[in-house]
Order: sequence, then structure tokens, then C-alpha cells
Amino acid sequence: MKILRNFQAGILFLLVAHNAASAADLAETTALLESNDPRATAAVTALVQADPKNPDVQALQVHLLLLQGDAEAAIDVAKRTVKGAPNNAPAHLWLGNAYGLRLSQVGMFSQIAIAPRLRRAYEEAVKLDPDLLEARYRLVEFYVQAPKVMGGGIDKAKSQVDEIAGRDPAMGHAARGKVLLAEKQVDSALAEFAAARAAKPDVARYRLEIGLALQRSKRWQDAFDAFQAWTRDDPDSPSAWYQLGRTVALSGLNADAGVAAIEHYLSMPLKLDSPGVQHAWFRLGQIHALAGRKDEARTAFGKALAIDPKHREAKAALAKL
Repeated sequence: MKILRNFQAGILFLLVAHNAASAADLAETTALLESNDPRATAAVTALVQADPKNPDVQALQVHLLLLQGDAEAAIDVAKRTVKGAPNNAPAHLWLGNAYGLRLSQVGMFSQIAIAPRLRRAYEEAVKLDPDLLEARYRLVEFYVQAPKVMGGGIDKAKSQVDEIAGRDPAMGHAARGKVLLAEKQVDSALAEFAAARAAKPDVARYRLEIGLALQRSKRWQDAFDAFQAWTRDDPDSPSAWYQLGRTVALSGLNADAGVAAIEHYLSMPLKLDSPGVQHAWFRLGQIHALAGRKDEARTAFGKALAIDPKHREAKAALAKL
């Protein structure tokens, strides 16, 4: 994920408005999005104006909308993309991603309606392109979490693991770790995530999976140490800073380190898979509350609610204060 130079981005913006999107234009704009470059918005807008019905361009538009936290608009664009290019596997993947963000923003009853749509989008992506491993990995995550009545199931997840492992052994290890974690085999899951990271040490997802598994098993000190080491190794990783703060918020370990981590996270440009700012403010409030700093906690919870008035956890925490 590399950031393009100002001159390149400027030329891109001027030229794209007059030409259909080329592979180079798409690659350059994707790089801007993935590096959270502020010029990405202008680049995507120019591509959409030049080639609005191109499914690859529409995927970039969905990507941008998800970065901006606008799941509903992202779903609308993704639906149009799928309608116009029903055999385009990435279009279905991005529709699933859009549903995934929306799922995190709504209450339980809305989740029940959205979850099957998410599953169908990823399943269609895999049907159209069996080598689209990101869709398979997302299905593993869905299958291990969703009840059978909504289409979930460990056996379904395991079948996807086998398919992934045959194509990408590192991702296969990580996917198998997700299944083992759902089966409460924490040590075995950690071993699989470690194998994934050893195979591809530059893939941040595998490092994140290790820390999340430690959190889930309430090995708080180990989780704290893992995420703190990550912030040292890669200080530009939003996930490392957020999860360090989240570990403190859940465990009560080292409140000052947790506050510093979340405040740093709030100052960073966020990525597609970064938790929303409202969640960071909520975690900050939790840390202050655990430390007995009620005024600071109220302020943080209030900021979470200002961004998301329906944030149930922040409402409940504020009421307790």
C-alpha cells in the first residue's frame, strides 16, 4: 500500500475526467484509497464521472463510501453494480462488505434481516470466482458466528477452510484458526494464527487474529503485550493502537497506556477495516471510568453518542455514571 506522489495524483485527476478508466487509473486510485490518502476522494469522483457504469470503478466508489462510514450509500452503489454486472464476482464481494459494515451499525432485529443478504453476497462471489479467497475468508467468519437458522454452521466453515488452504496455505491457517477459536480450542487456534503470520509476516490480519484470540480467551497481559509490541513494530497501524486501547478497556490494565493508545488512534487516518471513531470514544470512556475519572468518561461517552446516537453500549455506560 503505497502513497502516490502529488504530481501523479494531480495528473490522474486531470486526465481521468476525459477518459474511460484504464487499469493504471484503477490501480493508482486503489493505492490512494488503501493508503488513506486524502486525494482519494477526488480521484474516485473523477473516475465515476468518466466511467460511471464500470463495475471496477463502482467498486472503488463502494470502497470510499465504506471508508467514510456510509454503509447505506455503499449498499445502494453495490446493488447497482451487481444489477449491472451480475457475473462480476468482486461486485458481490463488495456488496457483502457493505452489508457487513451496516450489520455493525444496526440493532439485533435489523441484523437478522441483513445477515442472510451478506451471506448470499459472499456465496455468490465464491460461486462466480472460486479463487476469490477474500470472499471465502469472509464466509468462514460468517459461518462460525451465525446460527444455523441464518445459514451458519461449523461444517460449512470447515469446507471453506479446505478450499482456502489449497489455494493459499497462510490464509488457510488463519481460516482454520477462526474455526478452532469458535470450537473453544484456543491454544490450537493461536498456533494456526502464528503459522499464518510466520508464512506471511507482512499481512497485518494474521497479527490481529493472534491478539483478538488472546482477548477472547481473556489472556489480558498477553494481549496487551502483543498489541504493544505491534505498535512499536508498526506505529502506523490503526488496528494495533485501537486494540491496545480496547485490551485496556476490557481488562483495566495500565489505564494511562490505554488512554494514550486510543487518543493516538483518534489522530490517525483510518482504514476500511478500522473500527469507527464512535467506538474509539466509547473505549476511551470505559478506560476513564475504570480509572475513576468520571468527568472524562462522561465526555468520551458523550462524543461517542454525538457521532452515533444509537450507540447502545455508550448509552448504558453513561447511564451508569
